[in-house]
Amino acid sequence: MNVHEYQGKEILKKYGVKIGEGIVADTPEQAVEAAKKLTEMTGANIWVVKAQIHAGGRGKGKIKGTEYRGVMVAKSLDEVKQKAEQILGGTLITIQTGAEGKLVSKVLVAADVYYPGASQPKELYLSILLDRGTGQNVIIASTEGGMDIEEVAHNTPEKLFKEWVNPLVGLQAFQARKIAFKLGLAGNALKEMVTFITKIYRAYEESDAAMIEINPVLKTSDDQILAVDCKMSIDDNALYRHPDLAAYRDITEEDPLEVEAGESNLNYVKLDGNVGCMVNGAGLAMATMDVIKLSGGEPANFLDVGGGANAKTVEAGFRIILKDPNVKAILINIFGGIVRCDRVANGVVEAYKAIGNIPVPIIVRLQGTNAEEGVRIINESGLKVKSAVVLKDAAKLVSEAIS
Repeated sequence: MNVHEYQGKEILKKYGVKIGEGIVADTPEQAVEAAKKLTEMTGANIWVVKAQIHAGGRGKGKIKGTEYRGVMVAKSLDEVKQKAEQILGGTLITIQTGAEGKLVSKVLVAADVYYPGASQPKELYLSILLDRGTGQNVIIASTEGGMDIEEVAHNTPEKLFKEWVNPLVGLQAFQARKIAFKLGLAGNALKEMVTFITKIYRAYEESDAAMIEINPVLKTSDDQILAVDCKMSIDDNALYRHPDLAAYRDITEEDPLEVEAGESNLNYVKLDGNVGCMVNGAGLAMATMDVIKLSGGEPANFLDVGGGANAKTVEAGFRIILKDPNVKAILINIFGGIVRCDRVANGVVEAYKAIGNIPVPIIVRLQGTNAEEGVRIINESGLKVKSAVVLKDAAKLVSEAIS
């Protein structure tokens, strides 16, 4: 589950991480009030108005049909209102949103932290995520903060370094110091960075985060270390332990079909193809997508109905798949291990009748317990559903359906 920048900062602040202060706003008027409060809190008279969407690259992204950026500086209250008006309600297109962009319904008004002093501020990069190859958490850091980290990794990989942390042992003090030294810090800035890394790692572990990315981490002109931005995602499987974090979910940022599928306990991911898939089991679903590709089609989705497929789940799956206008055929591929094939076949027939006329061909491949009985039920149903037992035959039927 992704969270917005302002939510990520709220989480970090609970762990004592120093952040660039900001207040979220839904309207231009609220943005002005937020700026006033920030002035009272921090003394700032320059503010940054930042679009809140679940995507990176907001500073370089543009509001659709305009030259307005997703992150803009305001030097007066009038400008705060103007910038908020330019961003709110617009569709922000960034390198991570694709051409369709994302609707902006909130902005974060942040106090400017680039204040003058005896030394120059420095932008750094820090992230923590799981390295599945080693089974350890990895802290990634770079002196090149404020840039696309992918560009840094490609063009100057020597400026990107990693520190692996055994989750059974936890982050050690020497590891935090090692990272701070590699970032070129010394004196109070080094001490502040060690504390910063330690608290960030604690937030990562205790909130069951899948990833925390701070870009930039700012070393201020007076050697403070601040999280100016925050990109964070929480492991969905751990949300039952964190009802407070589950409340951060913003379904307006998610695909409506994926949200609907979740409400029916279906695992669904929308893709760009023309053949809908309905399968029981994630591994079988991946194999089914390969079969569709080999048959000349393109998978329109990943849809795992789980081991207990019945008429209700099959009907929900049908309705979700059919909402995709690109779907030209549907392949249902069921292995009867936990669930019997005849039960699934009856579910398909009941779901078909409940929905009514389904405008695309349906191919049902049943294999496993009571597969022959399941095929008989499908064939004798009188519905426009074709059945198969062998996967090769199902692939041939898909090819014929979309040709």
